[in-house]
Amino acid sequence: MASDVTIADTCAESHISHTAREAGAADNRALASKTAKYGGLSVSHIFVPVVKTAGTLGQSAFELVQEIGKHITTVTEDTRETISSSSGCL
Repeated sequence: MASDVTIADTCAESHISHTAREAGAADNRALASKTAKYGGLSVSHIFVPVVKTAGTLGQSAFELVQEIGKHITTVTEDTRETISSSSGCL
């Protein structure tokens, strides 16, 4: 598995015109950039681009955290290990 973590500043000049109109725009732009940059890895690796902004996770990062939580829950039988799909926050 390979990953590249990006912390996107939703108030950065490069994102503000998009984030002012659409929630999650900084996440989506950073995710698209990482996916394009590392797209060739999917042949030999499981690649999960991780994008974090102030308060939310990008969709692929959220799904990765949920999947890890499910595996931990299976082993520990502690249901608190899986984050709520309604929160999306860490």
